[in-house]
Amino acid sequence: MTGDRRFTDVVEAEGAGARLDQWLARRLPELSRMRVQALIAAGRALVDGRAVKAAHRVQAGEQVEVAIPPPARDGLEPEAVPLRVVFEDAHVLVVDKPAGMVTHPGAGRIDGTLAAAALAHAPEMAGVGSPRRPGIVHRLDKGTSGLIVLAKTQAAYDGLTAQLARRTVSRRYLALAQGAMRRPEGMVDAPIGRDPRSRVRMAVVAEGRGKRAITRYRVLERFGTGASAVTLVECRLETGRTHQIRVHLASLGHPLLGDDTYRGRRAAPAGDPALADLASALEGVALHAVALAFAHPVTGAPMSFACPSPDRIERIVSHLRNRSR
Repeated sequence: MTGDRRFTDVVEAEGAGARLDQWLARRLPELSRMRVQALIAAGRALVDGRAVKAAHRVQAGEQVEVAIPPPARDGLEPEAVPLRVVFEDAHVLVVDKPAGMVTHPGAGRIDGTLAAAALAHAPEMAGVGSPRRPGIVHRLDKGTSGLIVLAKTQAAYDGLTAQLARRTVSRRYLALAQGAMRRPEGMVDAPIGRDPRSRVRMAVVAEGRGKRAITRYRVLERFGTGASAVTLVECRLETGRTHQIRVHLASLGHPLLGDDTYRGRRAAPAGDPALADLASALEGVALHAVALAFAHPVTGAPMSFACPSPDRIERIVSHLRNRSR
């Protein structure tokens, strides 16, 4: 196809037996695995001249060809990536985002995003909000899973952003934090800004140097003591700053499991190899947006959604409960 970038390679003996999407992802590091899977699903990846599925096991000597379209100059390129749709009508789309998916294009990631997948699902979103972030009114970190609402019309976009500004959107999260949190509940009211020592980190900063950030938390369960202690905590956001829950809990001395960015000098959980393995398999951080509520931006009807914790987190909770018996 005109303008496509062509990738061609032959499967070596060492790569034989791998899934096609995994094999390609290793050779095309600039593309996310979801983007690779979308190209395969669209018939843009051929093995010995024929279209196959992402799960195809490549064999030594097979020739793999991929046609990679150029990024859109204006707006966002739709990507046919499956979505876990929780609710949809003519105005809003509520999705259960998996960990590992970026909400919208940003520095270092231009494909495999929720915004691009939503645009393929609902092309009418193209003119809603920002051209590079169509329909996006709030975001979840790449390593966070759970509920997020997108606007399909400009009226919905305006209504939802107004509710977020008034702090009338309810967002509830479940998190697994390192250590045994002593207080059963509390509130962190501490401004968040860019960490002056790192461009990729946020931090609690002095008043006037960041934006006000408020997180309310409640302990649900405590597991163990000492170096392998973990706390299951519910967090409610009153504001929506970048990495807010991660930064606020880390400021209390309780970084999230799997969050190397904000663990600081605190060592990873020790004394429980199984917990360490489960934490390393999180594919993100132990944070899940479990509930979301807002007024329908057009009809005004109350909307409330919940989705259970994913297996990646439930496996850890199950292990911790069994360990405590």
